Amino acid sequence: MAMRPTIPDLAKAAGVSVSTVNRIVNNSANVRQPTRERILHAAEKIGFYGLGTIEHSFLNGRDTHKLGVLLQQGRRSFSQTVSDALHNAANTVSDCTIKLTVEYIDDLTEDTIASRLIDLGQRCDSVALIAAEHPILSDAIDLVLKSGVPVTALISPLSAKGNVSFVGLDNWKVGRTAAWTFDKIVKKPGKIGILLGNHRYRCQELNEGGFRTYFREFNPNFTLLEPLSTYESSAVAREQIETLFSNHPDMCGLFVSGGGVTGAIAALRDHPRGDDFVAVGYELFDATRTALIDGTLNLVISHPFETLAQRALSTMIKAKKNGSKADAQQAIFGFDIYTSQNV
Repeated sequence: MAMRPTIPDLAKAAGVSVSTVNRIVNNSANVRQPTRERILHAAEKIGFYGLGTIEHSFLNGRDTHKLGVLLQQGRRSFSQTVSDALHNAANTVSDCTIKLTVEYIDDLTEDTIASRLIDLGQRCDSVALIAAEHPILSDAIDLVLKSGVPVTALISPLSAKGNVSFVGLDNWKVGRTAAWTFDKIVKKPGKIGILLGNHRYRCQELNEGGFRTYFREFNPNFTLLEPLSTYESSAVAREQIETLFSNHPDMCGLFVSGGGVTGAIAALRDHPRGDDFVAVGYELFDATRTALIDGTLNLVISHPFETLAQRALSTMIKAKKNGSKADAQQAIFGFDIYTSQNV
């Protein structure tokens, strides 16, 4: 009968000393994590009888990070997509243990967001949020930073006296890419309507800035209407588009920079439009995907959600390790572009 692998056998397979294996078996803290991992892999390979003990030692030796993320309105597909991506990313991290808390805010008033951020900061090592810029929130961020907990802004940059990290897109380029679409597809320049969620979202302001500078530079024959706020409401977005068509029946296009895109899609479907009309939306999920396929939208610019989640977690962990007074981290990555032909 074959003999069970012994501790000396495991030490030989892992290329370490017998005393090192003994320290692992006894759950000693005085062993580097890469060594624990090497011994664990060797134990799995040779079928070591104490595999469960070594796995426990490996897990205990990993860093643990309590990360908290505040997302907006859990009923929104976008928030659910981001949440799913964050949890998936946390579950696939192999070199540390992430205890992830994702919470939603239905009341988007600045006082509520500030209060929820402070509360989350008291329960986590590093926090992140999606929010509009406001002095009340800036004060809350500084309060969290002073407690030693770093803060990361997701999607839309945020500012405070302290250093706030950012994970998201180059929104100026997003706006210019959307403008390029109208310039190249629309046959006769005309009026373009613009929807955004809230004028205080810096990402959407940057989108609009890039959008306008493109036309100033390449095609000033287009007329860009003043942006209308949807307050992140689909119902409001629908009303705003109906108003735009009523006041500007000669519109040649619509740029939905953020907030309430499902309401915008519904209004576009209800309103007769010429074949030359171009609509550009934001973020790919079921509703925008369907709108691309049926021709309601011509193009969608979207965050790559898997990349967003991975960069968010790594930035939050790095910020925690560096300390809340360290320089802010910047994680800016490319965006995805979708048409009816690649969804």
